[in-house]
Amino acid sequence: MLITLCYLYLWARWGRRPAALVRATVQRLRASRCSFTFCGAAVQPSGARVCLSRGGRVFCVGESESVDDLSKWALFLVSPFILEAEHIAFVTESIWVQGENLQRPSSSSEAIVKWSDCCLPLACRPGDPYQLIAEASVDNFSKLGVAFMEDRLQMADGLVPQKIVSVHLQEVTLKALKGQASNKQAQILQRNPEPSIESKPEPDVMEHAGGHDLKALGTRPTQGKDGTSGSEPAGEDDRGVDSVEHCHLHLSSCHECLELENSTIESVKFASAEKIPDLPCDPSGRLEDIADDPHLEREGGRANITGKAPNILFYVGSASQESLGRFREVRSVLADCVDTESYTLYHLSRESALRDPWSDNCLLLVIATREAIPEDLSKKFMAYLSQGGKVLGLCSPFTLAGFPVASKGALRDTVQNLVFSKADQTHVKLSVLSSGYVYEEGPGGALSLGKLQGHLENEDKDRLIVQVPFGPCGGEAVLCQAHLELPPSSLVVQVQEDFNLLKSSNTRRYEVLREILTALGLNCDLKQAPALTPLYLLSAAEEIWDPLMQWLGKHVDPEGVIKSSKLSLKFLSSYTSDIEITPSSLPVVTDVESFLSEHFNLEIYRQNLQTQRLGKVVLFAEVTPTTMNLLDGLMFEIPQEMGLIAIAVRQTQGKGRGSNAWLSPVGCAVFTLLVSIPLRSQLGQRIPFVQHLMSLAVVEAVRSIPEYQDIDLRVKWPNDIYYSDLMKLGGVLVNSTLLGETFYILIGCGFNVSNSNPTICINDLVTEYNKRHRAELKPFRTDELIARTVTALEKLIGTFQDKGPNGVLPLYYKYWVHSGQRVRLGGLEGPEVWIVGLDNSGFLQVHQEGGEVMTVHPDGNSFDMLRNLIIPKQQ
Repeated sequence: MLITLCYLYLWARWGRRPAALVRATVQRLRASRCSFTFCGAAVQPSGARVCLSRGGRVFCVGESESVDDLSKWALFLVSPFILEAEHIAFVTESIWVQGENLQRPSSSSEAIVKWSDCCLPLACRPGDPYQLIAEASVDNFSKLGVAFMEDRLQMADGLVPQKIVSVHLQEVTLKALKGQASNKQAQILQRNPEPSIESKPEPDVMEHAGGHDLKALGTRPTQGKDGTSGSEPAGEDDRGVDSVEHCHLHLSSCHECLELENSTIESVKFASAEKIPDLPCDPSGRLEDIADDPHLEREGGRANITGKAPNILFYVGSASQESLGRFREVRSVLADCVDTESYTLYHLSRESALRDPWSDNCLLLVIATREAIPEDLSKKFMAYLSQGGKVLGLCSPFTLAGFPVASKGALRDTVQNLVFSKADQTHVKLSVLSSGYVYEEGPGGALSLGKLQGHLENEDKDRLIVQVPFGPCGGEAVLCQAHLELPPSSLVVQVQEDFNLLKSSNTRRYEVLREILTALGLNCDLKQAPALTPLYLLSAAEEIWDPLMQWLGKHVDPEGVIKSSKLSLKFLSSYTSDIEITPSSLPVVTDVESFLSEHFNLEIYRQNLQTQRLGKVVLFAEVTPTTMNLLDGLMFEIPQEMGLIAIAVRQTQGKGRGSNAWLSPVGCAVFTLLVSIPLRSQLGQRIPFVQHLMSLAVVEAVRSIPEYQDIDLRVKWPNDIYYSDLMKLGGVLVNSTLLGETFYILIGCGFNVSNSNPTICINDLVTEYNKRHRAELKPFRTDELIARTVTALEKLIGTFQDKGPNGVLPLYYKYWVHSGQRVRLGGLEGPEVWIVGLDNSGFLQVHQEGGEVMTVHPDGNSFDMLRNLIIPKQQ
């Protein structure tokens, strides 16, 4: 204690900076087994000596505190509960603060420190306060403490830190936990009766949490000609599996793998209907505040400040053939009005409307049915409006109080002259087919109307179009009883003259529709669909070009074609404009000298690709239907050392999970990579982890670069890339085929690099970082990041094959968005649980207060895989 007092005197005498004082104190006194506490001055531990006081918070040193009983704590499974040498174990106590009460870290000249970036979580204890045990180096522990005292420490999911205290973990406790983890592992993995394969692990390529330095990713190489890797491809036997890790294999008939195939492995892409958290509903003007947030500043456009996925949903009534035909017609008309690169258009069935969390993922709800809206469904639609939703009613009985729909039989299915008032107070006159219904003012008086209105040119001036703001959160509806949603050819008219009138007004009909959609917040700038372009066969390594051409000569038919079930590839030495290109028949040019692209530089790709196998042979297209089909006819035949990758600048038929679409505008990194995984290997027996490794590789490709480590790019389970926990900017799609003893896996990946719309892109984050930190980080190119991502993926696969899940999960947990996140099982009324980690197969593990840790699966909805989680039935 005398040493401590002398050391404290030296602080006061020489006046060292707070960060240096804290670090020096922890470094010097940690061997004495005392505890270091950062907390509010009013709750400092009894008997502890205050070393530093700042802003009502103190750093103090006291008697050693230990954690003896961890039976009530939920371990972050699969991660080893072993405290590294020279690291400090500590407990962080936090509370949840939501909405307006959430205190953001104070702005100062010092940078915000993210808790998850400085430590490795080991276990959690849900409750109030929410407690997390983690480990960190002395420097990072000190950094956390100083950030806490200066109110610069940020935690995820609304958690606000209240106290940080170092603890001593008893050896007995650690051994018991290690044994407990081994027992759980033994219950999952059964020994394979076959002889073990001798393991030849590669040198470590990734350190435990805190030191993730992938050698090939350490710096951003400059452009040059000598960028290819000279490493020899690893042989089949270079990576083995220890006998203890052998287990019974999961094949296509296994229930767990079928669940995986249906629910997990095929990811929702970045433009799919994936939930992005709602922004606060605040009638005092919070939406305007968000719109002015410098985080959302863009060059060349404005962010989607609603925070919703770019989806337009169509409700057309019962699931009859007539209704489905109506959906196709209405969808086609609206697709001609909006920028289809910015939005995806989906059918919303009655069952999905009642069951799924669609309202969180909908920019516009279109109601286009003459059927009465069931009461339970009407309540859903009104709730969506009250939360700030936008509704377009097209000849539907759906309406709002104050504007009842009245029948006028004389107008039904007749052509009438409509006067439409635009937002700028100008008018458009056109001929329309009336539904036979009009909007009248209700007995309670009229609601306030928007600027858009449409009335007939008759004596009564019957209202056929009204714009009605709704509620304090920005909800709005445009209701229409003129058939704007259908082309003249689909309308039933009595005489040719009426048809001619409608047809002559068709251009103005689109003008009115675009005005309405623009008023409801949609972008209606039209862009012509691009024409398909030929593919180019490129090599990232000169030494494999001759073997590639020799292999190709043996596998094409006499016409130079390789066919698959999905398309034909015709290999040509050159391309001329008279050669036809269709989605099912694509020419492939083999003359590399003729290749030139504004969006893909082969030399930059080569410099950034530091792999032994992956991504060596490139099929490149400026515009193609989808990269997921391009490798179909080659994947089982081409030698594995010629790692195939298909890269496109744009796609016209991009694929997402199930029937979801995948938007791919210019500036998005779009590729499909072929990876082969031995069945009898660590990853071969845990194929679900492939999607996790791919999404992690994207984040690591950016954040492993010096000076880019603070770009807030993260992973969201199971297969998405996010900006912080706010907005999605990428995703993964995995299709696997087991042939013999090998999984052939096509990994489709897309993430926004330089395209700010429809959500946000990586270069937006770089630009904002430069503004805030007066830095000069360079923006990324798509070819550069694709190559770096493939390099990171090969490293991660190698680490997983050597060490199993424990080799990569510390890095995954460092970057994921779910630390301390709460979800509900089964729906909005289900029990609340805390996400604590991944199980041995890559599924989520959750913990309910007072209960045990359990594995949960998605329920299959394509809107939000973290909503309506279910507990799988025991087999």
